[in-house]
Amino acid sequence: MKCGRQLLALPFLHLAFSLLLCFGACPDARRHGNGRNSNQKASSGGENTWCIAKPSTENLRLNGNINYSCSQKGVDCKPIQPGGTCYRPNTIVSHASYAMNLFYKVAGKNSWNCHFNGTGIIISENPSIGSCNYPM
Repeated sequence: MKCGRQLLALPFLHLAFSLLLCFGACPDARRHGNGRNSNQKASSGGENTWCIAKPSTENLRLNGNINYSCSQKGVDCKPIQPGGTCYRPNTIVSHASYAMNLFYKVAGKNSWNCHFNGTGIIISENPSIGSCNYPM
């Protein structure tokens, strides 16, 4: 019985060894965590895309997204402050969406710049409302 198990393991060892060799020697097999080869250009979300908060996200997480986004260089969150053009509607989802979109825009509109630990989504319809204009 032991001998039979060892014989069954041999094909898997061969496969594992082959994969190990390929990852060590094949340049196309070496990928970053985002699935791209190191020499591939990052894909962007496109010209007409915006990043908004998922409406089902908990307030605590949305507050974290606002704090993070507004603390980044090039992100001006004055419009979501009281009296600002995007203060109304005065909801956490609206404020988080505006801040997250600013970060998404400043960071290069890459899909991963809207991830926010699974709380952001990229949309292709302009979310601007009233006097609050979401920049592209």
